[in-house]
Amino acid sequence: MTNDKGSERPRKIVHVDMDAFYASVEQRDNRELRGLPVAVGHPAARGVVAAASYEARKFGVHSAMPSVTAKRKCPDLIFVRPRFDVYKAVSLQIRAIFAEYTPMIEPLSLDEAYLDVTENLKSMEIATEIAAEIRAKIKATSGLTASAGISYNKFLAKMASGQNKPDGQFVITPKNGPAFVEQLPIKKFHGVGPATAEKMHRLGIETGADLKERTLEFLVEHFGKSGPYFYGIARGIDNRQVKPDRVRKSVGAEDTFSEDIHSFEPAREGLQPLIEKVWSYCEANEIGAKTVTLKVKYADFSQITRSKTVTAPLQTIGDLEEMVDLLLAPIFPPRRGIRLLGVTLSSLELQTSGVAPQLRLALRPPASAGLERPSDV
Repeated sequence: MTNDKGSERPRKIVHVDMDAFYASVEQRDNRELRGLPVAVGHPAARGVVAAASYEARKFGVHSAMPSVTAKRKCPDLIFVRPRFDVYKAVSLQIRAIFAEYTPMIEPLSLDEAYLDVTENLKSMEIATEIAAEIRAKIKATSGLTASAGISYNKFLAKMASGQNKPDGQFVITPKNGPAFVEQLPIKKFHGVGPATAEKMHRLGIETGADLKERTLEFLVEHFGKSGPYFYGIARGIDNRQVKPDRVRKSVGAEDTFSEDIHSFEPAREGLQPLIEKVWSYCEANEIGAKTVTLKVKYADFSQITRSKTVTAPLQTIGDLEEMVDLLLAPIFPPRRGIRLLGVTLSSLELQTSGVAPQLRLALRPPASAGLERPSDV
């Protein structure tokens, strides 16, 4: 068997994804919430669901959904305000478990990470056994469940981790990787957001098999710099390395809306999941940011950016929300509809965590108990 680059030994990549992380922490810490539909977020008019328990998901509630929509789908939904300090503490505990197996850890957010276990600290040959051990340790230590995907590259490991959720794992081997991709609906591809999926549908691309039929030239023509990535993953190929302790120049997220936006409230509502996404990434990677940039693309595809820089790194997600509000408000009323909004953090620097030792007291369950392209966050 060969890996993406043609070497004799395939890589062994594990993607670990906590199950309904924020909501599960809240249910762990509050017995009264167990078995009930829970949403972490703010129920206010412009609120957005940051995470939904599996009980809430049965009603169609999911992360990034407007709170008013979630409440309409599930009238008995219980909203709990996020506690990022607690989530970060649990995330650090989980990261310590990862580090027992490999230094090659690339966090994506507080609740998920890639691990390269090709060479590992336990000298274990079988990656599925490593994933099972890690999941068992997470459950024993934190009282929470995790799912895992195991494969020979990052894209397929990410796809695999969603196959047996919650509290399960799934392996995609080099032998069955290309066939797995071919049958996968395009809207489920990691790196293909809603707007890109809709564009692909208009081009007649519904599955991985459809994507594989398109030439590299066609994909670059229609999707620009993402074209080569789409061309590769359609064939089960993804040469991206697991990058530990990476400090990027910037961290950004953006979203294209199905309908143009003309007023402040829906714009702010659309920005909230993007704010939470970039903040969760920075928290998971111990990164501080001093510059916030708001990107606005209008219906005629013209775009503007507005930035603000502060002297010290932002300390809380509330600070980030306040800066976004300051940047967003002056553009209303807009001269034309808004089709895309984005938030980028830059002037990044590594933060030394001075709070982890104290927070570790909160890591164990109480006595009553039984984070739109591959480059995006």
